[in-house]
Parts: sequence; structure tokens; C-alpha cells
Amino acid sequence: MSVEAQSAQSAQSAQSAQSAPSAELTVDELAAATGMTVRTVRYYAGLGLIPPPTRRGRQAFYSDTHAARLKLVRALQDHGLSLTAIEDYLARFPVDGDADELAVRALALTTWSAQPPERMGRPELDQRAGRPLDEAALEVLLTLGVVERDGEEFELQPGFDAAVKLLGLGISVDGITAAGIAVREHTEALAEELTEIFARQVIGPYRAQEQHTSEEAAAFQATIVQLRQLTLEAVVSGFQRASNQVINRSLRG
Repeated sequence: MSVEAQSAQSAQSAQSAQSAPSAELTVDELAAATGMTVRTVRYYAGLGLIPPPTRRGRQAFYSDTHAARLKLVRALQDHGLSLTAIEDYLARFPVDGDADELAVRALALTTWSAQPPERMGRPELDQRAGRPLDEAALEVLLTLGVVERDGEEFELQPGFDAAVKLLGLGISVDGITAAGIAVREHTEALAEELTEIFARQVIGPYRAQEQHTSEEAAAFQATIVQLRQLTLEAVVSGFQRASNQVINRSLRG
């Protein structure tokens, strides 16, 4: 899935979250709206991750707040948090808290990867790489952070395919590793700085306003999606520009 497709899908999800009528979703509709099974919704309800539904007779109805909390749960799970840690995180918010606030938090926490990480054993890892990986090659992939080991299983991270192709070019392993570490260190620092700016300059002012209409909340969520896409484009173009400047300086030196 491309960045553009992912952004469009996220924007559509943000809009649809606003269109759900408050306190009018059945458990089946809530499950469909959040991409979960009815069994999972009921399990999370039993854990207290969502407040009790509104009941009219024997029928239970859920609101946009329930949907927003469940989407926040999924965003937190995508970042590797356990259900216990998620319970602690959600305890910071009133069970009947504002759905728009929860939706913004979920969107801000949404992983930037188009697909969730793949988990597999060693034979499947070799198959995914297209060739047997010796211990030296595996160690390089682990060092680059494109593969993470979890017991006997491995979790693939963004950049795995490109790293495997690099290993097949016959370039010095030490060179690949050094370059990969440099990229990782600088991109992590950039991500931390941009995240801080995003929280302080974008999310902060929005939350400082006491009230928002549904239209304003939906527009803000769509803005966040577009901002993420533009940030990715700016990082790529910025690296290209900086590389050209380095080349030009070397030619003049």
C-alpha cells in the first residue's frame, strides 16, 4: 500500500468515525466500525477498556466514544503495548471522555508503516529473503534494525527487502552496517524532534481549545493525515537536496 493510499484510507476512516451516530451502534456494528470481531469487542469490554453500553430493554447500544477508544486500543497494540499497559494508558482518560480527543490521539499514534510487522520462524525468514541467510547476514539485518528477534521467531521491520538486496550487491558488509547505523541514528533523532514539534505545535494548540464541532474535529484529523504524508515527502526531498549540496561542495574543494 502506497503512502498516498494509506493517507486516503486514514482520512476516510477519520471521516467515517465522525459520521457514526452517538449511542446508536449495536455490538455487530461497533465491531465492523473498528475492524474487530464481536468476541474481541466483548473481551475488551470485560477488561474495562470501554465503558458499559447504553441499554434500552435487552438491546445494547454503543457510541462514537466506544469506537474511538477501541481504535486507540488498536493503535497502542500496533506499537507493541500489552493489554495491561493499554489499561494503564486508558486509565488517564474518563470512560465517557470526548470521542474527538480519543480519535486524534489514535491518529497521532497510528504506525507509519503501511502494513503490520510480519512474524515468522527461521525457515520462513529465509524464504522471505529469497535465499538462505547465514549467521553473518542475519547479524547485519539485526544490527540494521530491519529484523528483530523474539525467541525463536523474527519480526520484519520496514526496510527489510532493501537491506536484503544490499547484501546481495557484494558491497562490504562493514560498509553496509556502518551506513545503516548512521541512517538509523539520524532518522531516530529526526523522528524524536519532529514528534516533539508535532505534539507542541499541532496537537497542543488543538487540545488547548475547549470545544470543537464535529466538522472541525474531522477536518483536523484529515489535516494530520496530510501532514504525515508531507513529512515523509519532505524527509526524502531534504535528503536528496542535502546529498546534492555535499556533492557540490566536494567538487569545489
